[in-house]
Amino acid sequence: MKLEKGQKLLFIGDSITDCDRGKPEGEGLFGALGKGYVSFVDALLQSVYPELGIRVVNKGISGNTVRKLKDRWQADVIEQNPDWLVIMIGINDVWRQYDTPFIKDWHVYIEEYEETLEKLIQETKPKVKGLVLMTPYYLESNEQDAMRQTMDQYGEVVKQLAEKYDCIFIDTQAAFNVVLKDLYSSTLAWDRVHPTATGHMVLARAFLREIGFDWDR
Repeated sequence: MKLEKGQKLLFIGDSITDCDRGKPEGEGLFGALGKGYVSFVDALLQSVYPELGIRVVNKGISGNTVRKLKDRWQADVIEQNPDWLVIMIGINDVWRQYDTPFIKDWHVYIEEYEETLEKLIQETKPKVKGLVLMTPYYLESNEQDAMRQTMDQYGEVVKQLAEKYDCIFIDTQAAFNVVLKDLYSSTLAWDRVHPTATGHMVLARAFLREIGFDWDR
């Protein structure tokens, strides 16, 4: 597995990462890692690789766009000094364009999204041992749906940046698409965005697979 003993693994993103995590630190007792995929990753790492003692930190904040991520990057990433950083952002950047189409101040269009995310990667990549980029997603099986099409475009930006800066890339939409062949989207997320426990396990598995987690250990 790519993670090594005693390393600090920090997740940052929006509500999908947040999931009612403890504030401000997002680690420790009493469900501090939240109820989503971050807590699942932590539980699996502790139960399968207890000897590694991986320290997991959740810095997701509900409602965040990449613009808001940039505003808190110094405190919530750089000063945290993680060994590994996992970024999943973009859902709200797209969603606000569709659920609040007339409040354009809230929209983060793809040019700003790419430019901002790239700057954050450039700033952080030299400071960490591993950087993981997870795409945004939309749990809509109809690929011609307008929001699904836009989300796929933002996901393509993440893929290109991962290739450009040699980051680990996780296509969350592709991971969900496998399950969507058999399950209707509302089974995984009532609003096609905020996952059930099953949806969060899809995200956890997708992440663990890419870091070399041994499911048969």
